[in-house]
Amino acid sequence: MKTLVTGGSGFVGSAVVRELLEANHDVRVLVRISSDCSNLHGLPVQRIEGDLRDPDSLKQALSGCESLFHVAADYRLWVADASQLYAVNVNGTGNLMRAATAAGLQRIVYTSSVATLGHSPGDSVSDERTPSRLDDMIGHYKRSKFLAEALVREFAEQHGISTVIVNPSTPVGPRDIKPTPTGRMIRDAASGRIPAFVDTGLNIVHVDDVAVGHRLAFEQGREGERYVLGGTDMSLQEILTKIAEIVGRSPPRIKLPRRLVYPVAYVAQAWSRLRGQGDPLLTVEGLRMAEHRMYFSSAKAEKELGYHPRPAREALVDAVQWFQG
Repeated sequence: MKTLVTGGSGFVGSAVVRELLEANHDVRVLVRISSDCSNLHGLPVQRIEGDLRDPDSLKQALSGCESLFHVAADYRLWVADASQLYAVNVNGTGNLMRAATAAGLQRIVYTSSVATLGHSPGDSVSDERTPSRLDDMIGHYKRSKFLAEALVREFAEQHGISTVIVNPSTPVGPRDIKPTPTGRMIRDAASGRIPAFVDTGLNIVHVDDVAVGHRLAFEQGREGERYVLGGTDMSLQEILTKIAEIVGRSPPRIKLPRRLVYPVAYVAQAWSRLRGQGDPLLTVEGLRMAEHRMYFSSAKAEKELGYHPRPAREALVDAVQWFQG
């Protein structure tokens, strides 16, 4: 089957590409002129240059394809010009769905995020049924992904395209070349550059398990449904302690009140804006998100798709080993 993967040179996308090759898909990857394609080296894929913001390039990329995995996204928790996020994540997704409709694809898997789901109170977990609204979305990244997911669902319903949505939690592991915000945290923690933490939590999952979840959603997912692809719920303190154990360091023991960290985040963002480059060490939106423990259940994917993620420690070990070379 001829399959187009957007974002295939990235962290999650390259894992999806590898999984699809194992499943004997004939994989074509959409890459931008500026893309770092080191994650694709040695893989038997066809690369085609294009951009989600260029509709004509998407028509060419989809020509002859039977299926689509739309993994590409602008994943930044802070950006000086927020319009960039919406141009890629929302408008770009709309361009792609229009091109996919014209191409008459058999099946689409869209990579959303648990960022679009609602929060349950306290430490209780959220899932696909937890209600959420646009007004609940903290920051431009979450808002853009919420709007994009809604757009994909609307296109699929209006045009009868067989579409499944997956919502990965917090993928970690090898080939995080950018790196992602979580990857940056793991890299810095392994190097002993995170001396303290705030009270929050994440759901940690191996990136290769997320890729398997994409394939399972393609093969067995119910049309119009969405599936959380997660792993293990862990507090930030537990994550940092596990990383310290992996590298043989002492874990950070200072828990900072969030209100004391906000001024640092404002200064970090102002400095990044002044320099005109680089990502701030801390972001205000990141801290606002951290006010909720981002715990999620993958029970639906486990039951309907046969999805079974490995323990979080294995994911963290692979991530640390990759960053340490």
